Amino acid sequence: MEGILLDMARVAAEAADRRGTVWTLSGSWELNANLLRFPAGTGVKEHTNEAVDVLLVGVTGEGLVRIGGDEHRLRPGVLVAVPKGVRRSLSSLSEDFSCLSVHRRRGPLLPGRPPG
Repeated sequence: MEGILLDMARVAAEAADRRGTVWTLSGSWELNANLLRFPAGTGVKEHTNEAVDVLLVGVTGEGLVRIGGDEHRLRPGVLVAVPKGVRRSLSSLSEDFSCLSVHRRRGPLLPGRPPG
């Protein structure tokens, strides 16, 4: 993998008509990183990820991360660490919310074997 310099706020702004993943790190066998963008009132529904811990870093706007019973505001420059095995959700509180999601790359999903 080559080094990467990315203006995440610019990428998010240029993707104003898109929702979900607007950029993905390519070329790394160890990291999975995605720039996510959601308009107000949308996001990722509550779920449990049993495979990996996840870091969320606010890039633009404001979002809400729910981890178990706790709520955390995600704004530019704010980092939230989400442990595996805990119920979580992510929702946009502003029209221009984006965040970076980073975790250890998971192995392939194989029948009869849990991921990770």
